[in-house]
Amino acid sequence: MSPKRYDVAIVGGGPAGLCAGLWLARYLHKVVVIDSGDPRNWETRAINGYLGHQGIRSPELRALGQEECTKYGVEFVSGVVDTAVNETGELFAACLRDGTTIEANRILLAIGIKDYWPDIPGLERCYGETVHVCPDCDGYETRDKKTIDVGSGRKAVGLALALATWTSKIVICTNGEKPDMDQTLLDKLKALNIPVLEAPIQRAVSEASEIVGIELEGAMSLDCERLYFAIGQYPADDLGAQLGCKRDAMGRLVIDERNHTSVKNVYAAGDIAPGPQMAIVAAASGAVAALAIHASLLPEARVLPPVLIPTSEA
Repeated sequence: MSPKRYDVAIVGGGPAGLCAGLWLARYLHKVVVIDSGDPRNWETRAINGYLGHQGIRSPELRALGQEECTKYGVEFVSGVVDTAVNETGELFAACLRDGTTIEANRILLAIGIKDYWPDIPGLERCYGETVHVCPDCDGYETRDKKTIDVGSGRKAVGLALALATWTSKIVICTNGEKPDMDQTLLDKLKALNIPVLEAPIQRAVSEASEIVGIELEGAMSLDCERLYFAIGQYPADDLGAQLGCKRDAMGRLVIDERNHTSVKNVYAAGDIAPGPQMAIVAAASGAVAALAIHASLLPEARVLPPVLIPTSEA
């Protein structure tokens, strides 16, 4: 069976991919969204700060987005893209795990990122409810609550300083790691009365999905109402690397102001690119990418020539 051909293939069906799909379909392009169905924020209680949809759950937002995209002709394929191939610079192939191959003239990577999890038994029961990774998204619900910040080094200190907007009841737990904090960082924590504990965490204690404390090595326990962790992140897959896209030190895809990667006709949007990791920002970046992709697909007859600025005579 010959591969199905599209103008644009979007890998990833979160806010970035869905918003891009909607815009591109409204530009009358033939668009497919390929989605693995394993979003980073699936477990979160609510997506916060999304104008018009404050507090909406991730599955509900995705369902609404899919419904809107389908209305304008976007096609959806459920599956995992194992291989992305740059065939000609104007034609790309996405090879799915089930053997399906999809071809497109442009490709948008909206694959997102994944979080490294600390090795703490019981944490998964509370994730998305009272355990979080993003203070910007969930900090408001943390106001005045006893909060544990799991991590070390600048990441942990940065997380604690961000959380201090909403609560003064913060304890950093390095979970057995060395704090890795210079005196400047320690002074900042001291000024805010934020202690640092190095003991390994044996387990998270919860009631239903509400975290109520942690048990530390040495028979010590600590009450808490919220827990955040700042361990690190990694790309959800290596498609950007396969296509030869330039990446930063964290593995995110480097893009220009129009969401174009370092590889011609390959674009990126959402958390896989540098920037604030918020659903509303991801959606906006999908729209920006869609506008750029549409412009790149226009025939020469419908493109204005560049304005020539005369140079001054010497």
